[in-house]
Amino acid sequence: MHRQQIWSLHMMSSTLVLNADREFQLNIVGMSCASCVGRIESTLLATSGVVSASVNLATETAQVVLQSGVDPVVLLEAVAGAGYEASLISADTEKTQSHAKSSPLWPIAVGALLSLPMVLPMLAEPFGVHWMLPAWVQFLLATPVQFWLGARFYRSAWLAVRNLRGNMDLLVSIGTSAAYGLSLYHWLFDASQGALYFEAGAVIVTLVLLGKWLEARAKQATTAAIKALQALRPSVARVRKNGRDIEVPLEHVQLGDLVVILPGEQVPVDGVVLKGESQHDESMLTGESVLVTKEVGSKVTGGAINHDGVLVVETSALSGESTLSRIIRMVEDAQAGKAAIQRLVDQVSAVFVPVVLVIALLTLLGWWYWTGSVESGILYAVAVLVIACPCALGLATPTAIMAGTGVAAKFGILIKDAEALELAHKVQVVVFDKTGTLTEGKPHLAELIAQDGEQAEMLELAAALQRGSQHPLAKAVFANADAAQPHQADNLQALPGRGIAGDIAGTHYLLGNQRLMQEKGVDLSIMQTAHDQALSNGYTVSWLAREHDLALIGMLAFSDGIKATAKEAISQLRALGVKTVMLSGDNRAAAQRVAEQLNLDEVIAEVLPNEKAAHIEAIRAQGKVVAMVGDGVNDAPALAAADVGIAMGTGADVAMHVAGVTLMRGDPQLVSQTIEISRLTYRKIRQNLFWAFIFNVIGIPLAAFGLLNPMIAGGAMAFSSVSVVSNALLLRNWKPKA
Repeated sequence: MHRQQIWSLHMMSSTLVLNADREFQLNIVGMSCASCVGRIESTLLATSGVVSASVNLATETAQVVLQSGVDPVVLLEAVAGAGYEASLISADTEKTQSHAKSSPLWPIAVGALLSLPMVLPMLAEPFGVHWMLPAWVQFLLATPVQFWLGARFYRSAWLAVRNLRGNMDLLVSIGTSAAYGLSLYHWLFDASQGALYFEAGAVIVTLVLLGKWLEARAKQATTAAIKALQALRPSVARVRKNGRDIEVPLEHVQLGDLVVILPGEQVPVDGVVLKGESQHDESMLTGESVLVTKEVGSKVTGGAINHDGVLVVETSALSGESTLSRIIRMVEDAQAGKAAIQRLVDQVSAVFVPVVLVIALLTLLGWWYWTGSVESGILYAVAVLVIACPCALGLATPTAIMAGTGVAAKFGILIKDAEALELAHKVQVVVFDKTGTLTEGKPHLAELIAQDGEQAEMLELAAALQRGSQHPLAKAVFANADAAQPHQADNLQALPGRGIAGDIAGTHYLLGNQRLMQEKGVDLSIMQTAHDQALSNGYTVSWLAREHDLALIGMLAFSDGIKATAKEAISQLRALGVKTVMLSGDNRAAAQRVAEQLNLDEVIAEVLPNEKAAHIEAIRAQGKVVAMVGDGVNDAPALAAADVGIAMGTGADVAMHVAGVTLMRGDPQLVSQTIEISRLTYRKIRQNLFWAFIFNVIGIPLAAFGLLNPMIAGGAMAFSSVSVVSNALLLRNWKPKA
């Protein structure tokens, strides 16, 4: 990067320096293979203030964590010093991936046009036609291909040599230069007019350019999911101010602004409907094609399609913090991340080019010694240089991850990082929270029994104790209570995993589960029959009592319907060989009833919120790879403790924050689909790495033993990367099983 470019970014980047470690993204220009990745990573890691650095060849980006107080402009200078160009983009802004620009096709067309006349004699020879272009014509045809169209290889090779680093372009430039130089020597100085190999160098350059073009096109396809999500974001919004509707740029919309959405338009902002009714298509966000009804009080999500009604929406999130923006960032981060298996590839790539250069040199010397002909040695050394392909190694893992995370996002599965995608394929046990995960999470008050028969009074007492609570059971009570005659509760005390306590009109009341009543010594035997019947119906039971005289006031029984897809979700996991466990704070009988209906393998009931993580750790201690599925605040520690945390996107933000996977709709079938796409992605990674390694393991010895023509070797090298990316792109055809 030029010095003035670096300094032009200095002012922008200075505003990004915070008082804590901060992550930045760099777009990198000039990488050609996995060796470049290693060079840039090692350079960044050696830069003062850099905590961590990860470079991705497929996305042509770097993710760098920088210490507080360090100007991120040092990152640009470091990359420039390594011989590459970089641009700095804040983690808070949408990044435009460098590889999104299409490579021009004309250099390939020109190279083919200039190379074809030199190749035609070779193609005609099997048919008995023997002719050859004059040496000076071959020279005129080959020279522009070698030094004009192939200039990019020389520039990259020079930067690599200057930084004591090898890359694919170094191998290509050395190999084609050797073929060109040998031909030039024979033409000018060899009286016997030895064979010319101008066509070999020209064809190799053209084929490598073609391979790079195809590779770039294929890599663009891996970002289709990001492009589709970005296309959902309109550039303007219709804001109502002072009775007038004015179109303003989306970034100018403020919190609380009233946005008018007409039929057929994309929803520009996250917000709450203040006026109107309509149907929304949220399939691009959730993967669910069923239209969703929106009415006054409903939440709307930017990016959805408004079908048949006019809505007035109050904006609840700025464009940069909208649900759609967060989804895009999550997918981008996952695609730019690096899987653990990539470390092996990086280690191999670090020594790949030097090893190939040594093998090429030994090939030259060996054939020279064995045949007495340096010409044979040079030709076979050229084949060794151009057959070697560190590019395929570098692309094998990231392209599969990009394709896998992209297609998962299309169906409502957001995978936060490459590690979660890689681990999910090994999951042996899936642990479900019950409420809101396997059940609807919308319980209703099925039964209320007051000891003295005063049901209305009992209901008002229970409502007073839970006033302001967002717990699902509290909402069920409020739905039945008389809001016009509220009691006032004071000194409220939350009792995690048990219930709540508080004072009403000077009397201390307890509202909670059986554990709380047993701890306080409240006698429940008088209502044992009703309690047993409620449990047999699968209800969740709460008790209301006075503490000062330990008098039982009554029982509340709640019913929460099982999700329609829950049973099929468990069957799908069983078909994948995965054990299913339900972890619930509910009483054992109610939890067991749900487990029997769903055919779960194991139930762990009456678990306090702070005990959930310990249960996850206990299962992991058995050597099992565990995924935890939850949606609530109290699930967050367990989600973090699991190997893979899977959060329902319909739940609490904190759960989604700690989880490695977020499901955009509350369908438990997405859990098995997450494991399935992870297994398919990991299979593609292994296939790609196998072919990338085997290609070099077989191809290089064949070339060294003189069994590969340099042009065939060049073509094979060029298309090896394309085959790896194309194989990864097959993941885009994945669809969840019906």
